[in-house]
Amino acid sequence: MDTSQSATDIRALNEKVERESAFIDLLMMEVNKSIIGQKHMLERLLIALLGNGHILLEGVPGLAKTLAIKSLAQAIEADYSRVQFTPDLLPSDVVGTQIYNVQKNEFAIKHGPVFANFVLADEINRAPAKVQSALLEAMQERQVTIGEETHILPEPFLVLATQNPVEQEGTYPLPEAQSDRFMLKTVITYPKKEEEQMIMRQNLQGGPEKIQAVVKLETIVKARETIREVYMDEKIERYILDIVFATRNPEEYRLPSLKPLIEFGASPRGSIALANAAKVHAFIRHRGYVIPEDVRAVVLDVLRHRIGITYEAEAENISSEDLISQIVDQIEVP
Repeated sequence: MDTSQSATDIRALNEKVERESAFIDLLMMEVNKSIIGQKHMLERLLIALLGNGHILLEGVPGLAKTLAIKSLAQAIEADYSRVQFTPDLLPSDVVGTQIYNVQKNEFAIKHGPVFANFVLADEINRAPAKVQSALLEAMQERQVTIGEETHILPEPFLVLATQNPVEQEGTYPLPEAQSDRFMLKTVITYPKKEEEQMIMRQNLQGGPEKIQAVVKLETIVKARETIREVYMDEKIERYILDIVFATRNPEEYRLPSLKPLIEFGASPRGSIALANAAKVHAFIRHRGYVIPEDVRAVVLDVLRHRIGITYEAEAENISSEDLISQIVDQIEVP
């Protein structure tokens, strides 16, 4: 394919993406009726939804995590369910169970809250491993087995899990293999002073406006297909691989000082998620091609939970975010 031809193709693709991503602004405007600030969190929710992944939100209570996912579900006319994870929760409380019907003399299936488009797993680290693994089967396989029957989950299906970073008593931290299944892990911070003043006023005046459904589920499914077409140059692919490989072998990327700080690097899931999230980020920005800024914008959310840090790093108060930032600064941008 000659250069002029490919340039024409990219221009056509760009126009298509501009057309088909127009709903993003409408959706954001609607959700912002109830969510003030937190633009980063809302964008990350959209990236997980459009990238067909799941998201783990970490932040102290009261930062509108639950309200954000509820508002998004209302604006998309989607089914929404919430599970409050507690230490006495059972897998059947999440996925459902078989109930014996005396009149019919047979077992009937009762679906659990996981059968929804948006599932909020509140304080996921409060539940024992058995419940977490039941939810993770649903996340990974997009299906649930109850008794001997397998049930397919609805499309789109997004699990939004929250965890409180402060309270560690009575919690079960997510094992690496489980947290690796989340496409993104987003850390939420407090709002700015002006934003909090608006939040305070809004609540004193009777709470946020009611959110209307402005986007159909089919639009989300169609957008996912368009995102697959978003152009990613081979140079960008190599850039993503360099970042991921530098988390595994930092000494090969002139970063020998990081070797004793990293216990294990990102898995191939990290490369896939980073490429996927970069494509969605380009789509949200109404662009039909990926640029290095798309990769840099999502790299922390995609990799922060996929890198194990050693005791030495913990002793020096170095987090996985610090290591990723050093790697991204070192790797040559295409």
